[in-house]
Amino acid sequence: MELEEFTERFVKEMVRLGGETFADGSSVAEYARETAPLYYAEDYQREEGPEACAEADIDCWEYEST
Repeated sequence: MELEEFTERFVKEMVRLGGETFADGSSVAEYARETAPLYYAEDYQREEGPEACAEADIDCWEYEST
């Protein structure tokens, strides 16, 4: 899988699971586009697939209660 496809799938999964914006109003998609290449660069993470990487990243987020 090429970086472009990995990134698109990573972004789609992050937005699906995390929503369009963070609590501070910043874009989840923008964050995901910046973060995806870091996962792609590691063979073992790339092999897990973009959806699994997105889920793992989101699991580390701190959610602000409203």
